Amino acid sequence: MTTPQITIYAIFAVVMILMVWDRWRYDLVAFAGLIAAVLTGIVPAEQAFTGFSNPATFIVALILIVTAGLQRAGVVAMLTRRLANNGRGVGAHVGLLAAVGAAISGFMNNVAALAILMPIDVQAARKAGRSPGLTLMPLAFATVLGGLLTLIGTPPNLLASAFREDALGEGYRMFDFLPVGGAVALAGVTFIALIGWRLLPRRAGDRAAMDSREKLRGYVAALVIPEGSAAAGKTWGELAEAAAEAQVGILAIERGGARHYRTTPMLVLNEGDRLVVEAGPAALEEFRSGSGLGFPEGGEGDVVPDGSGRRLVEAVVPQTSRLIGRRTENVIGHGRIQGTLLGIQRQQQTLRDKLGAKRIRSGDVLLILMPEGALDDLDPSDLMVLESGGLAVTREKRLWLALALFGGAIALVTAGLTTMATALSAVVILYVLGGILTVEEIYDHVDWPIIVLLGAMIPLGEAIETTGASAQIAGWLGQASAGAPAWVALLMLMVVTMLLSDILNNTATVIIALPVGIRLAHEMGVNPDAFIMGIAIAASCAFLTPIGHQNNALIMGPGGYRFGDYWRLGLPLELISLAVAVPLLLVVFPL
Repeated sequence: MTTPQITIYAIFAVVMILMVWDRWRYDLVAFAGLIAAVLTGIVPAEQAFTGFSNPATFIVALILIVTAGLQRAGVVAMLTRRLANNGRGVGAHVGLLAAVGAAISGFMNNVAALAILMPIDVQAARKAGRSPGLTLMPLAFATVLGGLLTLIGTPPNLLASAFREDALGEGYRMFDFLPVGGAVALAGVTFIALIGWRLLPRRAGDRAAMDSREKLRGYVAALVIPEGSAAAGKTWGELAEAAAEAQVGILAIERGGARHYRTTPMLVLNEGDRLVVEAGPAALEEFRSGSGLGFPEGGEGDVVPDGSGRRLVEAVVPQTSRLIGRRTENVIGHGRIQGTLLGIQRQQQTLRDKLGAKRIRSGDVLLILMPEGALDDLDPSDLMVLESGGLAVTREKRLWLALALFGGAIALVTAGLTTMATALSAVVILYVLGGILTVEEIYDHVDWPIIVLLGAMIPLGEAIETTGASAQIAGWLGQASAGAPAWVALLMLMVVTMLLSDILNNTATVIIALPVGIRLAHEMGVNPDAFIMGIAIAASCAFLTPIGHQNNALIMGPGGYRFGDYWRLGLPLELISLAVAVPLLLVVFPL
């Protein structure tokens, strides 16, 4: 064993131990490991930061931006209304989304499949009052499993086909992977839905923190039925059902200057009616965009136009504020602050009537609908914003544009006309030009710690190959399987491939493992198809770490996962994949 090989093994061991220990942030640990590899000469200095320009890192950033655009345009809310059901249990919810994710992953890039479903799952978790960490990892793993179904489902399958064509003169057809890959995916999704999600840690603070935030953020606000709205012509009862689904309470209807608190559910709503509702900002915006309603702005008949760039901003009045004692109508809208006052909370009580006439007090929490540019003009000594940037108002008239652009990009990638990175880059540019996202939002929605993690770990993974450590592992494998039955060699090869894929890119793992597998098959005089197919499956089943697959990394931030959380669900899932795949490989591709 050479000094470089010993060094790279040691660096990887220390990095993995520190990440599982979770004493320091994973991005700091990964970056420290990269710098250690550079200082010891394992990674050349000129290649130290190539991981940040790697397509895998870039695609993760682009996916986060594109999903933000889909959410801003209302695509996520629309799909959530169709797929999410508050009355459905966690297991049923996981089973449904996992099945959908696995099915569509067989025919599109599994990163794109997760991009479609991840924001839906996050919104469903918020509506159900549970942490998204309970369901995001099962969803991500299901989309990875779905890639096993077809030739185009995941890059390892395409590479396996190319290697087979070089070795045997013919590659695989579209559904050659289905008998084994489909069985592995079915077993994996079934396990995830019935048992797997229960293995994830339930941190006591998640639900309590969510509940406390919702209690803090209840406001009484007004919504308007604008001209041409789908809500016009519906009855009070029909709209009340939609409101209840979004966790919004309709308190009254304002019509002709009068407020009606109690009325028949059969009352037909008209354009210009105002609904007095009680809800938190996120629920308020979800109900508004899903029901075709508008926020009031300015005079009685004015409504915020779609796509006008508004944000729901919650701000607290500090003791030093110059606004204390002044009427809200003289400060917000026509005075110092641009926007429309929607609601006030005072001493944990929600103010309900004549908000414009209220005098501002220290400690008041104001819900304000503001133009995006006006947010930067707020003086924190007057109003302290509770969350940076506030909540973006959905631009629902851009819904079909956003969906068409994203769908077109996926179609181009599936047809092999361009790469995922290029297609998603074009989508991001068109989202900005089409008014779906602003330039500032592009940077706001990138999870930078994940980018640092990937950018640092990719050069470390490449060092395993450049130092000869991967060839050494292949040699050990050949020695260990010498004289054993062919199925033992196949099993060992798949186990080693899985472990490598958990710390390397699955494409790199396949490139390393396939020549070893084909050589072993020829040396043993057995059918190489079982080895080629087994390596492709094992390389995709990387569930032990967040760096094993781009989908694993994508969910780390939104799910609030730690590095050591992945093995809880990932280890039994990898064992199940092996238990199903190896016997089937021997049946479908007899040795």
